[in-house]
Amino acid sequence: METTTHPERVILFDGVCNMCNSSVNFVIDHDPKGNFSFAALQSAYAQERIASLGGDPSQLDTVVLVKDGKMYQKSRAALEVARGLNGLFPLAYVFRLVPTFLRDLVYNWVAKNRYKWFGKRNECRMPTPELRARFVSA
Repeated sequence: METTTHPERVILFDGVCNMCNSSVNFVIDHDPKGNFSFAALQSAYAQERIASLGGDPSQLDTVVLVKDGKMYQKSRAALEVARGLNGLFPLAYVFRLVPTFLRDLVYNWVAKNRYKWFGKRNECRMPTPELRARFVSA
C-alpha cells in the first residue's frame, strides 16, 4: 500500500486567476521560512486532497488552505494564511471575531468579480525554478 506525504500547510488557489496568482506572490514574499506550499485548484493533487477531506473539488471559486489535516475555505482560509505570515499580517486574525457569514459575504463578492476586475490567464501558473519546491505536483 502506497502512502502519500502531504505538506503540512498547502494553499490551493485558482491557477488561472490573476488576483489569486498575485496573492500567491504576496504569501511567498511574506513567508520567508517557506511554511506554505501551493497547488492550483485545477491540479489533480488539489482535486484529490479536497475530496479526501470531504470537500467539493468542483468548486474553483474559493481559496482552500489545508493545514494539519484540516480544510479551511474562503475568509477563514485567508485569515489562517495571514496568521502564518511574518510582520504585522497575523494581526488580521482579529477579523475572526466578525461573524463568518459577513466575512464570506465580502469574500464571495470579490470571488464573483475577480476575473472581471483582475483578469484571467489561459493556463495555470507555472512556478519559477527557484520556487518549484514550494509547489506541490500531482
